[in-house]
Amino acid sequence: MKLAIFTDTYYPDINGVAKTLKRLTDYLDDQKIEYKIFAPKTTAGEYVSENIHRFESLSFFLYPECRLALPNFIQIKKELQNFSPDLIHVATPFNIGLCGVYYAKKFNIPLVGSYHTNFDQYLQYYDLPFLSKLVWKYMSWFHQPFEKLFVPSMDTLEELKERKFENLEIWPRGVDCQLFHPQYDKVVTREKWGVTKKYLLTYVGRLAPEKKVKNLLEIQKLLPPSYAEQIDWLIVGDGPTRDEMEKEAPSNMIFTGYQSGTELAEIYSASDLFVFPSPTETFGNVVLESLASGTPVIGANSGGVKNVIQDDVTGILCEPDNSSEFADSIVKLLSHESLRWQMRSEGRKYALSQRWDQIFQRLLMQYEEVIEQGRNRKYA
Repeated sequence: MKLAIFTDTYYPDINGVAKTLKRLTDYLDDQKIEYKIFAPKTTAGEYVSENIHRFESLSFFLYPECRLALPNFIQIKKELQNFSPDLIHVATPFNIGLCGVYYAKKFNIPLVGSYHTNFDQYLQYYDLPFLSKLVWKYMSWFHQPFEKLFVPSMDTLEELKERKFENLEIWPRGVDCQLFHPQYDKVVTREKWGVTKKYLLTYVGRLAPEKKVKNLLEIQKLLPPSYAEQIDWLIVGDGPTRDEMEKEAPSNMIFTGYQSGTELAEIYSASDLFVFPSPTETFGNVVLESLASGTPVIGANSGGVKNVIQDDVTGILCEPDNSSEFADSIVKLLSHESLRWQMRSEGRKYALSQRWDQIFQRLLMQYEEVIEQGRNRKYA
């Protein structure tokens, strides 16, 4: 099997799409499966590999971590002809993704895609809701040729099914339970970030309007003083909302910027609760990372997050935008230590069942199905 992956974001970009694709290509390396990646040049730092072909790019205003590439069609055509892939996987609906669809049709290569981001939901947070119908029309047209369209959660599958998308398959996300675990030294981590209060609450993710991160400020204000005075927050991430939040945030909110690897895993592990108000997730990788770290999650009952959190088992689901409910849930869990510890255990147990190797094995089987169908058509 030889795979060509077309994506408008890839490692070392910091977002769920880039991380998932890097996980996939690491697995392909382990399995000795050949692949080529076509992606934009990134501002996040250089990652050089003979498998990657990068193109000049511009920032996409709705999601700066996703780049609008200026692809070299002659180079892409030459690389594809030399490589002769059995399958093309398109991960994003922008310029590079369009190239993948075009060349799959031109060279009669089996085509699959993956749906990662609800760009339609982002529009309302950037005062562009009038573009919603146009976006959905484009997304429907773009994904129509795919022989399989992989989605990360049942919630996303149901939404796309209602909009008449076809050939939908669940491609869930896994978690590295060797990296994310509860056994890191919590005292050392707290000292590192200047955490001095009894409880540590954490948010991890992009600091942007569609994540509803400014709700964290309101949630903190709504906490009873007896609890608010005992809490420090770590706000992990970066984005367009950060400067404004830092100006408005109380002194017990510490902004760390982006963190990854062991540094991020240590923060999850040292936290008493993970608070995640975003209503726009197709999955919510950070939620699963928190559960793997033994940290209960209080999240929005929306999108893919509600498919990851088992309400009152591994965390609590709250109505989106209901800061009072989030604050009440924080008080509930901080005041019931036994319940919190039970959730820690259940969250870790659930995360251990979400193994990347099993998920990728299933994905490769689905790749094989599409490749075989293409062969059958070719020789029919």
